[in-house]
Amino acid sequence: MAEAIRVEGLHKRYATVHALRGVDLAVARGEFFGLLGPNGAGKTTLIGILAGLVRPTAGRAAVMGHDVRRRWRQARRALGLVPQELVYDPFFTVREILWLQSGYFGLGRANRAWIEELLEVLNLTAKADANLHDLSGGMKRRVLIAQALVHRPPVVVLDEPTAGVDVELRQALWHFTRRLHAEGHTIVLTTHYLEEAEALCGRIAILHQGMLRALDTKAGLLARHPWRCLCLELDPPGAPLPEAVAALVSEREGGRVKLRLHRLNDQIGAVLDALRTAGLRIRDLRTEEPGLEEVFLELVHEAPAGEAAAAEREAG
Repeated sequence: MAEAIRVEGLHKRYATVHALRGVDLAVARGEFFGLLGPNGAGKTTLIGILAGLVRPTAGRAAVMGHDVRRRWRQARRALGLVPQELVYDPFFTVREILWLQSGYFGLGRANRAWIEELLEVLNLTAKADANLHDLSGGMKRRVLIAQALVHRPPVVVLDEPTAGVDVELRQALWHFTRRLHAEGHTIVLTTHYLEEAEALCGRIAILHQGMLRALDTKAGLLARHPWRCLCLELDPPGAPLPEAVAALVSEREGGRVKLRLHRLNDQIGAVLDALRTAGLRIRDLRTEEPGLEEVFLELVHEAPAGEAAAAEREAG
């Protein structure tokens, strides 16, 4: 496959922190790729390396075939980064900021039409001559997106783009992001809203403690989760459960009980029989399939101490 991003054996050490521990991954051109992980997992460090803002300790990274260290100009031109923080210069207007960003990449008046189109598409035309410090947080977020796109990069990295924004702006951002993807851009998304990654991303990588814990399609990740839930409403509510059923309980509040069942064992019939034998009446029941959140939590809660130690030895 033609690759938009390639990362091989990537390590990054700070003074007392080993932020990345031998990460390997590839993102195909035109892919909508999710990069997930808890705080401190190494996502921002990885993005910083791809954007040329952080120097790796070991390993290599490339954007559109350009090594981020040896061919950093070409790599940087191929990537547009929308940062998580609202970083802006309050002394310029929106249009002036976009012109400055355009000049940074050596683009002249030929880029005027694209800048005006960005202003229109992102609903910034009315604010084009306003200073950035006078804009709301949502408008500032739109300006950051326009800055990232001003040089028409084939790869766009969105680092927590909807953090702290309202529902209306979140929907507008995802509508625009889907449009970018449909037009052929490679999109890399980091987010703490797992439902966003589940709805948007074709493949998802999960980082934890600087290591790649999983890399698969959404369907592949969900297939790794061997459990499903049986949700029951029982009468009488406070009655004790049979021992075999009590061992499966993951949540209980009065008569509402959630059981965790293994997919490979057809336990539902046995559970219902045990409850009836114990004199409990089943007022309601339903099954719940796991979502990406359950898979994510299970992966990051696994103790990776052995893997971390092995990575430390390998990195020397």
